Amino acid sequence: MMSSLAFNAVLRRRRQQTAAAPAHGETRPAPADREIFCTRIGRLAVRSLYSELTLYPKPGLVSLVDNGSHDDMTAMTFMRSLFSLRHYFIRITEAGCDDAPFARLKRLGIEAERRMLAATAGINTHRGAIFCLGMLCAAIGSCHAQRIKLSPEAIRAELLIRWGAALAAHTQAAASGSHGSQVALRHGASGAREEVALGLPSLFEVALPMLEETLASRRDWEAARIDTLFALMAHVSDTNVYHRGGADGAALVKRCAQAFLDAGGTAQADWKQRAIDCHRIFVGRKLSPGGAADLLAATCLVYEATRRTV
Repeated sequence: MMSSLAFNAVLRRRRQQTAAAPAHGETRPAPADREIFCTRIGRLAVRSLYSELTLYPKPGLVSLVDNGSHDDMTAMTFMRSLFSLRHYFIRITEAGCDDAPFARLKRLGIEAERRMLAATAGINTHRGAIFCLGMLCAAIGSCHAQRIKLSPEAIRAELLIRWGAALAAHTQAAASGSHGSQVALRHGASGAREEVALGLPSLFEVALPMLEETLASRRDWEAARIDTLFALMAHVSDTNVYHRGGADGAALVKRCAQAFLDAGGTAQADWKQRAIDCHRIFVGRKLSPGGAADLLAATCLVYEATRRTV
């Protein structure tokens, strides 16, 4: 994984290329190629969210096994939500191909959120994911339109070059109102808006390296997702956790996650029992690291999109 200094060099180089590039439409792929590409990326986004949902043990979170710390939602609630979002991720990838302004991306996200809430009877299952994965899809689409080889560094650079300023303004404008925004102000925690405006550092600098490290150690996809989730829980100041458990709950989540990693993570023979014990602690305290779950799904999307022929 590229260091921060190396990434900054890539970002500078991409900005120079963008400034010197011909009109955006001159480099666009053929319509049929674009349609196939956007459909595949949209499906990868949905599959990444499904990959997060089906993972277990997943401390405090809804899975196919149980409802975690939630009384108001089940795996079926998430499945209805996923079904409602299947066209959104295709459309926002297409918008990225069009070099659409942030206002258009935001409008697509608001429409997707309405469909999600209608499908779940008002329950927020994927609000953070709509924003996070949606912006990644747009950045991937922008790379494709310019025939830039997909890589984590290229996706991150494109996200910041195309929409970085608008994302920063959006984050500031939304600094009050939602539970997440109120918690972020009170505790200095980060939500989806803050993460995306910074170019998703938790994904590219923490989660993706962990996913790749576990896979390189010849452990399987399940183990890689578990290690990645725990790395995110140990690193992210999750507004979902602060909202439910305050500073004490947030400290407990980080402490339990770090203890799991320090013990060797999924390299240990008893890792599954350790994760289940953590799950029980979180459920007992009604803690749910939903922000980490969204970032796990986003990590799966970036990993799959940059390693498949799409």
